[in-house]
Amino acid sequence: MVLKDHYGRPLLNLRIALTRPCNLHCSYCHAEGEDKSRESLTEMTAEEIVRVARIAVALGISRIKLTGGEPLMRRDIVQIVKGIAAIKGLEELSMTTNGTLLEPLAKELYANGLKRVNINLPTIDGEVYCKLTGGRLENVLRGVKAAVEAGLNPVKLNMLILKGVNDSQVPEMMGFARETGTVLQLIELEPINISSEYYATYHKPLDEYEAMLKQKALKVEARKYMQNRRIYHMPDVKVEVVHPIENTEFCRHCTRMRVTSDGKLKPCLMRNDNTVDVLTPMRNGASDEELAELFKLANQRRQPYCLA
Repeated sequence: MVLKDHYGRPLLNLRIALTRPCNLHCSYCHAEGEDKSRESLTEMTAEEIVRVARIAVALGISRIKLTGGEPLMRRDIVQIVKGIAAIKGLEELSMTTNGTLLEPLAKELYANGLKRVNINLPTIDGEVYCKLTGGRLENVLRGVKAAVEAGLNPVKLNMLILKGVNDSQVPEMMGFARETGTVLQLIELEPINISSEYYATYHKPLDEYEAMLKQKALKVEARKYMQNRRIYHMPDVKVEVVHPIENTEFCRHCTRMRVTSDGKLKPCLMRNDNTVDVLTPMRNGASDEELAELFKLANQRRQPYCLA
């Protein structure tokens, strides 16, 4: 059984924010669309996270991605990964991380069922990286190397393009992806959890990069259940292009739901007015069947943002 919303879109992917805190301070972070102004110290336990994941898989969700904040800040991250990976019917468990804490954990995470990882890496210029994130580039580079050596596959590098900051560094990033055997993802800045001034200053469309890639690619692949985003197969490196989600094409093909760090089902990245609380009922003794009904309610609240 696969749940579909009122627009016929299947629900195949779940993104679970494990925590809100992060050890970096990236000015462009959209924090999975969570309301940054709302303080919350509530987090799901490892057992609660695994239970939510198990119910989701029973409803037809086949892919789960762990996000944050920075998910590797959870001391029980290996326990969480092991518990979710053991769920029968789950096809893929992945994670998005800034990579700074990944080096000592990569092998253990892989051994316990993590299949792939996305590492946020806007630049391989140490000075630019420090200005953007407040972190040290060396820590991330070691994390990338450790992920590849551990067997995580694919390892994707998320390069958010910022006008006048790193927009000239795409060739260097392609070279780094080639050297490390990783996939480069070019990501367009989204107007989520940032000021209009920041967006106006740093937003740059990805059209020129996509035109260059199309001209040089040996093959162009469209990911059907990932909003038809394009993967450009170059002679020795793959580059994926991720346009903003608040557009008709993305919304038409959306197959995602999110779980916020404080245990709410979030049908749309762009909205916080239609979430469904699952953590409170869970802690009040709700059965799996009752929690499944909450998933179904949240699924029916899924609506293309372009139509909202």
